[in-house]
Amino acid sequence: MSGDLSGKIVLVTGASSGIGRALARAVAAAGATVALAARSTERLAAVKAEIGAAETLVLPGDLSRPADVEAMVATTLATFGRIDVLLANAGLYMPGDAAEGDADAWDEVIAVNVNAVFRSVRAVLPGMIARGAGDVLVTSSISGHQAIPWEPVYSATKHAVQAFVHGVRRQVAKHGVRVGAVAPGVVLNELWGIGDPGAIEAKVAAREGIRSEDVAEAVLFMLTRPPHVTIRDLVILPQNQDI
Repeated sequence: MSGDLSGKIVLVTGASSGIGRALARAVAAAGATVALAARSTERLAAVKAEIGAAETLVLPGDLSRPADVEAMVATTLATFGRIDVLLANAGLYMPGDAAEGDADAWDEVIAVNVNAVFRSVRAVLPGMIARGAGDVLVTSSISGHQAIPWEPVYSATKHAVQAFVHGVRRQVAKHGVRVGAVAPGVVLNELWGIGDPGAIEAKVAAREGIRSEDVAEAVLFMLTRPPHVTIRDLVILPQNQDI
């Protein structure tokens, strides 16, 4: 994996599993100092132990709560003095027919997938604008590029993220801040209920899914482009995903 993030302070949400855990490993390996945010203190501690850097910051919290979003950013700033990169990755997945859906459960998905992303970005932007530099990358989905009929609520949240990314990017470009989104298809991790390494490798071999690490490599590529280059959207799919 190429790229150098030495000296960068990177805040990763949803860092305890799946893509977020892979992102944390990748940016730490590239030299960044990492702040890890997710609900589970125990799982975050395990990721910190994997990274092996004493300065790694663990930020347990529930990002469906606005106060926890604000505290996450405030604690990172108080600890490190700045945030160079926000990887807004935390998300919930929900399939199902709208006619049979649980509207209260929809609210939680919207709170994490949409509101928490918006609030996290809002909280980090002033510092980035003041410094004239920074990167915000949001984990979107192929569902943000086209509506998927078996997951209409999830698709709607990712369409909201896409619109937000595209609008905010144009607002802050003049300040030297880059904003983009990575949009995976089927990723073989806990979000899809797949944790067995053998099952993951079988689907990778069949080209029916990608690893979390594949997404992390794509994100690292986006982050390490020269300052004059912005990758607004990167869609990454398994080769045999028919979508």
